[in-house]
Amino acid sequence: MSAKETGPDNGSPPVDPTVDPTVGQLMIQLSDQTSRLVRDEMQLARVELKSTVKHAGLGAGLFSVAGLLALFGVAALITTAIIALALLLSLWASALIATAVLFIAAAIAAVVGKKQLQHVSPTPERTVENVQRDIREVKESRKHDDSE
Repeated sequence: MSAKETGPDNGSPPVDPTVDPTVGQLMIQLSDQTSRLVRDEMQLARVELKSTVKHAGLGAGLFSVAGLLALFGVAALITTAIIALALLLSLWASALIATAVLFIAAAIAAVVGKKQLQHVSPTPERTVENVQRDIREVKESRKHDDSE
């Protein structure tokens, strides 16, 4: 079908480029374009929020791992103190080494978790920028129409 047979959206009335559209046709176009714009912006927001939630979940999971490893570290430290008091040398040295390894693993998980959480943004920036740009364009076109 040609541009004369249908409008810019398949459900719109026919558009003839040589004739100015009627107010009704312009209102239909405005409604169609506004609906499409809102749907597109909502889809973009969904995509951005999905990425944000993924990073937040990964970061929170790694912080949980860090907490669990730190708990094991405290338990091992307590065990080390008990063994050190009971035997004084060989057994406690190996327990102390295990404690140090657990705390190092907890620190690594915490650092990686923090980096993941730094990627989290509560607002979908691209969507906000697009909506602000759309608002500016509508305002500019209204100013342009009012000046004519």
